[in-house]
Amino acid sequence: MPFIQANDQTRLFYTDWKGGNPIVFVHSWAMNSDMWEYHMLHFHDKGMRCIAMDRRGHGRSDRPGHGYHLDQHADDLASLLEALDLHEVTLVAHSMGGAEVARYFERYGTARIARVVFIAAAIPFLLQTADNPEGIEPKMLEATIHAFRTDFPKWLNDGADAFYLPDTLGTSPGITQWTINMMLRTSLKAVVECSRVLTSSDLREGLRKLTIPTLIIHGDTDASVPVKFGRMAAALIPGCIYKEYAGAPHGIFFTHMAELQKDIAEFIAE
Repeated sequence: MPFIQANDQTRLFYTDWKGGNPIVFVHSWAMNSDMWEYHMLHFHDKGMRCIAMDRRGHGRSDRPGHGYHLDQHADDLASLLEALDLHEVTLVAHSMGGAEVARYFERYGTARIARVVFIAAAIPFLLQTADNPEGIEPKMLEATIHAFRTDFPKWLNDGADAFYLPDTLGTSPGITQWTINMMLRTSLKAVVECSRVLTSSDLREGLRKLTIPTLIIHGDTDASVPVKFGRMAAALIPGCIYKEYAGAPHGIFFTHMAELQKDIAEFIAE
């Protein structure tokens, strides 16, 4: 299996389906690069080079007891782009992947990146503070983290319907179980620490300075990262394109796959 080494010698697993222009997929919190395989198949069939990496502590990558903060995750993404010497990249990021990409831009700029797609991204700032009154109350976030630490499988099962809305959208039990199984492969330390860091990271200033073409897509039925955060991010990024999918949950990458692929392809073509 292919691995790169991060700047602290952590081994990070990646998939690289060779082709034309590169598209790098960045996965969400507690999942891994497998979540993108349906999209990778689609875009690879269109002639693109499709690449995805397992975040440290996730999937097949190493599980160190450190480094679960956005600066390190951004450094890990930079290590991938540098190791493969990628340029003119389209970045596609879901949920926590969006925060990771936003921090990457703050630390490394956009020289290697042609455009970015944020899907149900956990940006610009999730925590409620005096200057971010629309954020989530700290006590609610702590209660969620306590649930992870107490019984993570139960928390996943309890939240599965809200993630995929199977009764409304017809998501199969198999896809739900596939997702849960993927998340259960994630280090619990990574689950807890990534969640805490994700919610407390203020990315607003960096997003205001983003100048590359940007597409934001968010579902208006997202229970994990409510749609108000997508709207807030869109208001910060100069000239971005914002699309809101009616009835789409946080699992939008699967439930609205064809629509996403169409919008991403059109965005790349532009």
